[in-house]
Amino acid sequence: MSEFNAMPAFAGGLLIGIAALVLGRGTGHVAGISGILGGLLGHKAHDRPWRVSFLVGLPVGALAVWAAALGERPQIESGALMLVAAGVLVGFGTRLGGGCTSGHGVCGIARGSKRSITATMTFMGAGAVTVFVMRHVLGVG
Repeated sequence: MSEFNAMPAFAGGLLIGIAALVLGRGTGHVAGISGILGGLLGHKAHDRPWRVSFLVGLPVGALAVWAAALGERPQIESGALMLVAAGVLVGFGTRLGGGCTSGHGVCGIARGSKRSITATMTFMGAGAVTVFVMRHVLGVG
């Protein structure tokens, strides 16, 4: 396991914030991935180009950073079934919470949305409890 370096995290957060700002100011849309994907799968044909561009840019950007050796290659230690189950749970939570972490945490808080602030506090708290239980109670990770 490598040492934590705050600069890549800071730079990544800054770029996410700038992207959300550009999308919000440029199109009036929130940079929430679940909403962007949901709109793409819906019946809004005039919205498709920017939605496809945004979604394609996510993995392409990550691959570009990795190819430029600016980041570590992630190690996935779970099997395919566990990854599918995790994806289903994330999708369910996104639906239940009325949006995803990027929509609530980045854009919603920036807009002062009480619902987004509450949602972000909830998923951050749940994440902290999960890490505590996994590491200190179950001894995993």
